[in-house]
Amino acid sequence: MTGLSKMARTADGPGGARVRRDRAESGSEHMSTTPPGPAAWRAIAAGASASFVGIGLARFAYTPLVPELINAHWFSPSAVAYLGAANLAGYLAGALSARRVGRWLGDRRALRWMMVLATLALLACSVPVSVPWFFFWRLASGLAGGVIMVRVAGAVLPYLKGERRGLAGGAIFAGLGVGIAASGTLVPLLLQLGLSRTWTGLAVLCALFTALSWNGWPRPGAPAVPSAPREGQGRPVRSARLRLLLVEYALISMGLTPAMAFLADFVSRGLGRGSAAGSTVWILYGLGALVGPTLYGLLGDRLGFARALLLITLVQAGALAALATAHSLPEIAVLSVVIGSFPPGVVPVVLGRVHELVARRPEAQSAAWGTATVAGALSLAFSAYLYSYVFARSGQDHRTLFLIGAAALGLALVVGVAARFARVPAAAEEVAHQVAGVRGVSVRE
Repeated sequence: MTGLSKMARTADGPGGARVRRDRAESGSEHMSTTPPGPAAWRAIAAGASASFVGIGLARFAYTPLVPELINAHWFSPSAVAYLGAANLAGYLAGALSARRVGRWLGDRRALRWMMVLATLALLACSVPVSVPWFFFWRLASGLAGGVIMVRVAGAVLPYLKGERRGLAGGAIFAGLGVGIAASGTLVPLLLQLGLSRTWTGLAVLCALFTALSWNGWPRPGAPAVPSAPREGQGRPVRSARLRLLLVEYALISMGLTPAMAFLADFVSRGLGRGSAAGSTVWILYGLGALVGPTLYGLLGDRLGFARALLLITLVQAGALAALATAHSLPEIAVLSVVIGSFPPGVVPVVLGRVHELVARRPEAQSAAWGTATVAGALSLAFSAYLYSYVFARSGQDHRTLFLIGAAALGLALVVGVAARFARVPAAAEEVAHQVAGVRGVSVRE
């Protein structure tokens, strides 16, 4: 008995703790790739729910509500535009503060409570107390969306197998596409019940998805592919290719803005086809948004994310240029589906490219993705004012906006091609080849 007690004391001492720690660390190399806690599909579903609630509905459901806010005399047209910009301002603030929020609360709690905040914001908008009241809650919904956009991938993807990261990322951000589709289909149905009940109905839907995903997030633990500890793990890698990717993403964000903001108005007023035709085209745009994230994520898995990003940007530049010259509704309908796939679909591709450039460093990947999200948010905010100014100065010429957007995508292509030839330090290239050798894949440029 005395011997057993002595052995127990020895095992509980510093040496025993060190032995247990060493065993745990050595055993982590053989851990299952199943995320700790919920199954992989539940983690992906939780991520998709977060993007649906925090960005899909919190941002895009506002667009079809704009005419009703004016017609119901809740706010003046100028105030409605001002309130729409509040969400983008909040989104930028959320993207800037996302890393600090994640460190303070942890990803699981941060994402849960940001979904709660977005839900409360929609519910608060059911009562038109005043412009400042509405502005605050639109700002809050944007803040929640910005935090979710930055943190959701890092909360799920490190716990999944690497072979299908693009497909998984596409599934996570499919919530954006579902939100766009819902804004064109669900919101008109809810409006039959009244404007206040529409906001309440959206809040109830968000509350449902928040509750269903509450326990779906992976618990903190060893990732599926553990990274080697390095100094400056939380700092993004400073490379020419990463900087060019940020510029490319900012130009892409500028290019996708005109169709996202003016497509329905182009058909209904610009072509004189009426609001019914404009709503139909927006629904088709939403259908494209439904398939874009998963389709483009799968394309990134097959081709590599750098090649996939160039290909889809080329297609989108051509589609936007064609829209600037289109007159027939069937042609515009097809282009709407293609163009609609881009805003949510480009997100997992850019995310996958970040992960290629910052290999096996989850914290640095999260930091780099946060920087990319900020670049996109800044571009969206700038573009919103730029296109509004051009729209007013050009006599409300939608085609001019589409051509500017196509030009921005053309510049993004040029930057993307330049990034392929950007010089990579020899040390970084050697590390990339070592990582590729471990994973059994080729190094993607």
